[in-house]
Amino acid sequence: MVAGADAASPQLSPYLVIFLCLLCGCSHLCAAATVTYDHRALVIDGTRRALISGSIHYPRSTPEMWPDLVEKSKNGGLDIVETYVFWNLHEPVQGQYDFEGRKDLVRFVKTVAEAGLYVHLRIGPYVCAEWNYGGFPLWLHFIPGIKFRTDNEPFKREVQRFTTKIVEMMKQEKLYASQGGPIILSQIENEYGNIDSSYGAAAKTYINWTASMATSLDTGVPWVMCQQADAPDPIINTCNGFYCDQFTPNSNKKPKMWTENWSGWFLSFGGGVPYRPVEDLAFAVARFFQRGGTFQNYYMYHGGTNFGRTTGGPFIATSYDYDAPIDEYGILRQPKWGHLRDLHKAIKLCEGALVATDPTYTSLGQNLEAHVYKTASGSCAAFLANVGTQSDATVTFNGKTYHLPAWSVSILPDCQNVVFNTAQINSQATLLETKYVKTYSQASDQPINTSEISESSWNFIKEPVGITKSSAFTKVGLLEQINTTADASDYLWYSTSIDINGDEPFLFNGTQTTLHIESLGHVLHAFVNGQLSGSGMGNSGNAKVTLDNSIMLAPGKNKIDLLSVTVGLQNYGAFFDLWGAGITGPVLLKGQKSTTDLSSNDWTYQIGLHGEELGIYEDSGDSSIWISQSALPKNQPLVWYKGYFDAPEGNDPVAIDFTGMGKGEAWVNGQSIGRYWPAYVSPQTGCATSCNYRGAFSSNKCLKNCGMPSQRLYHVPRSLIQSGKNRLVLFEEMGGDPTQISFATRQTVSLCGHVSESHPALLDAQNTAQSNVPMLRLECPYPNQMISSIKFASFGTPYGTCGSYNHGKCSSADALAVVQQACIGVESCDLEVSIKLFGDPCRNVIKSLAVEAACT
Repeated sequence: MVAGADAASPQLSPYLVIFLCLLCGCSHLCAAATVTYDHRALVIDGTRRALISGSIHYPRSTPEMWPDLVEKSKNGGLDIVETYVFWNLHEPVQGQYDFEGRKDLVRFVKTVAEAGLYVHLRIGPYVCAEWNYGGFPLWLHFIPGIKFRTDNEPFKREVQRFTTKIVEMMKQEKLYASQGGPIILSQIENEYGNIDSSYGAAAKTYINWTASMATSLDTGVPWVMCQQADAPDPIINTCNGFYCDQFTPNSNKKPKMWTENWSGWFLSFGGGVPYRPVEDLAFAVARFFQRGGTFQNYYMYHGGTNFGRTTGGPFIATSYDYDAPIDEYGILRQPKWGHLRDLHKAIKLCEGALVATDPTYTSLGQNLEAHVYKTASGSCAAFLANVGTQSDATVTFNGKTYHLPAWSVSILPDCQNVVFNTAQINSQATLLETKYVKTYSQASDQPINTSEISESSWNFIKEPVGITKSSAFTKVGLLEQINTTADASDYLWYSTSIDINGDEPFLFNGTQTTLHIESLGHVLHAFVNGQLSGSGMGNSGNAKVTLDNSIMLAPGKNKIDLLSVTVGLQNYGAFFDLWGAGITGPVLLKGQKSTTDLSSNDWTYQIGLHGEELGIYEDSGDSSIWISQSALPKNQPLVWYKGYFDAPEGNDPVAIDFTGMGKGEAWVNGQSIGRYWPAYVSPQTGCATSCNYRGAFSSNKCLKNCGMPSQRLYHVPRSLIQSGKNRLVLFEEMGGDPTQISFATRQTVSLCGHVSESHPALLDAQNTAQSNVPMLRLECPYPNQMISSIKFASFGTPYGTCGSYNHGKCSSADALAVVQQACIGVESCDLEVSIKLFGDPCRNVIKSLAVEAACT
């Protein structure tokens, strides 16, 4: 897609041109593209474009996954891949950079370019993104005199230095469109307009400085600021949200752009799993283009996984699936991916008229409207909308009648024929299965009978309670955790002691008292004389912890060890960098007669765990310290476990089911796959068996898995798994049974389609001048697969969802045989949804065809 290829090489495809440009450093094969904008659109080499974008964050997947993810994005109709740049990932220590592995930003951008797609690089450098500390490195917090995200010289100096670093990297690799590369857009700052009022007058001067700094870097492509209504020229202000059709840029010289269309929502430990029906997502996109938009981006198109300790929040789960069109494992989420692909085709058919002019609005009745794009040359495109949430409607437009389901948009690229309706899904659905697989024991090459690692295969180490490291230090009083640890670990020990004579007024019954602890969060475990006394935890709405536990103290010296745990640092909000964690008190011993405050005692502090200091999760760790015995400690806090497994056969994505475990972190072959917390169960209420897509969506509207672990399966990318033995190390914080852990693969077990006689015809069928009869298409998901069986087929009034279809009151007797003949033994098949093919089992009724098939 790089414009301006050498005229001497007209036979080269644009994709091959990009590939050759990357190989040779952008030589004579590749010329710079000019990217500008006007009131209607981004303008690339003098041509206005209607552009579809999708977010994929490079560190939330692996480099081995990137080409497939990008290819699936391209096949889904994307023009652009959008990503943040994660400062704390690349500069964990001031002045020391890391761009290796999942952090290889240049490789990711080049991967996108090789597929022939553009890139939107959101440098920020604040990113939010449910990412730890919003993407800021913790060392930034300790620079003298610094104040984040305001007109502060130390902060601006560091922001400019990192932004310049990234821009220069991109320039060196010739990756900006102005150099012939794929980057056509960059973003500076992020959603600052949501909170800038908290920073007073300095917010405006800061934003003006930020804009000036960014444009001075001379990238040759436009810069944007999302959610920044006062973004100064030439910065384009853009919209984020579930709907942006009513958004208007702050100048009539700027196009209407949508940088984050939330395809779902993020998952929090302790919450239900959010999802967004594709009918509503498609409705939001179509409304945006209907009302003058020409650039929109899905956040996320592939969400991926929060590996290691990268989650923010706090309490953001390890899965960042986001109900995206490509799921966490890299599998197409159908029908979401396919329905949006069809939507993108319809929008592209309208592109010429869309970018040429503003729409003309006409009311067609209550909650019914038309927007028409018509050019002097005769091009015409129309969008007909029913924004009502209750009733379908029939409207008259240009002398013809059209059926509009509630909460839907119909797209007419020629102002006459409907090629797409957001509420009518032509795309196939897929049914995925978690298939539990056999693994191998440490001592034998024979597969065990279940998908679990056998008990005898586990080794363990008990993490000591309290202070063990020589780096421990003592201070008077209680210290805030983040300022103490600089987030070097989730864990901080607070340790003190108290002498008991037996006549203390805070005791009753001789030795009993109540230990009261208040913490800013996020999780707290209290140990008295080496034994767990109690635990407490916050939640995504309130991270604070208050613990009241009855304890027994012995005569003489008693040791109190408190383990404070963070679960990702705050990533959003005004002054979020100042939000604290840890035990700030008070810590009290409460009796019937009096209370003693331990808060001002001498407290000894240890940052991190003994096992972390030893690096026992690394492959090179000292194996002699692991204990192997028949009695494996189970359901005990603070235990490290090590076991081995063989790679599951095949190429299907792999997950670990942590059922039976409490809370901790897991490493595969020394690589952290993230925090696990299956013991945190979502509330029993708030979910429904189905979600009505009609009406405004919100983050808690559509939830599933209530009363279940928020996350049970944890993705292990295939590239982390090696042939032969693989090492799994766990740190179990709360207590669990590792013998219940099992391995699984994610597999597609069924293809489904449900299309009615009133649906639009397939877009590609219309474009090749075939029949306008609606079609149901089934296609196996992987190369070299064939449709092997038809599990269900009904033409008439079938109902249900993929995997649970049922025959309705009328059904064609020939449906199963017709579908079997057309589809079995081929990679894909198209079926007319018509009485011509299936007969008419019930006259004067709109009929539909439902099919479920399997591929092998």
